[in-house]
Amino acid sequence: MSETTAPGSGEASVRATEEAAFYHEAALNTAWTGSRLAIGSLSFVFGAFAFAYFYLESSNGHSKWLPSSTTPPHMYYGATIMGLVVVSALVQTAGLQRIKAGHKGPWVMAAWAALALGLSAVALQVTELLNLPFIPGQSGYASCFVGFYPVALVTWFGAMVWLEILCIRARGIPAISFVEQPPTYAQTFEVQRFQSSLSAFTLVWNYLAIIAFLFWLLFYVR
Repeated sequence: MSETTAPGSGEASVRATEEAAFYHEAALNTAWTGSRLAIGSLSFVFGAFAFAYFYLESSNGHSKWLPSSTTPPHMYYGATIMGLVVVSALVQTAGLQRIKAGHKGPWVMAAWAALALGLSAVALQVTELLNLPFIPGQSGYASCFVGFYPVALVTWFGAMVWLEILCIRARGIPAISFVEQPPTYAQTFEVQRFQSSLSAFTLVWNYLAIIAFLFWLLFYVR
C-alpha cells in the first residue's frame, strides 16, 4: 500500500484505519462462520427427512411404505434434476479456482452458467412436483418425497439468488483488482470480502449438490 491509501495522518487516522481493519476481519470471519452454520442447520433439516425415510421404510407399517398403488417418479426425471444441480456446483467450483488465480472473466462466464443450470433444476423440480404420479400422504414414500423436495427446492432457489447477487457485485470490481493489489484499503477490502462470500457460497452450493445426489439415490435408485 502506498501512503496515499491511508485515511489521513495522526492518531485519529491510525485509529480509523485500525477500526476499519477490525470490521473487515469480522466480515471475513462472518462469511466463513455463517457458511458452516448454514451447513450445520441444513444438516439437521435434511437429517430429519433421512431419519423419516429410513424409519418408515424399515417399519413399513401395514405395508404402506411403498404399496403397488404408489408409482415413484421416473428415475431419469430425477436424474436430470440432480445432474443439473451437481454440474452447476462443479462449474461454480471450477470458476472459483479461476478467479482465485486472478481471472475474473472465466469466473463470470462460469457463474452465469452455474446460475442457468441451477435455475433449470429449480424449474424442472417445480414441474415434477406439480405432476407427481401420487398424492401427498398416499404412502410413507410419498410423504417423505413431498416433504423433502419442496424444502430442497427452496434452498436451491435461495442459493441461486445468492449467486445472482454475487454476479451483480462483481460488476463493480475491476478485473485488475483480482490480479494486482488495489491502490486503496477500501478497494482491497471489497475484493477480499467478495472472494470470501464467493468461497462461502461455493461451499454451501457443493453441500446442496451432495445432498441432492444422496436423496436421488434414496428416492429414485433404492
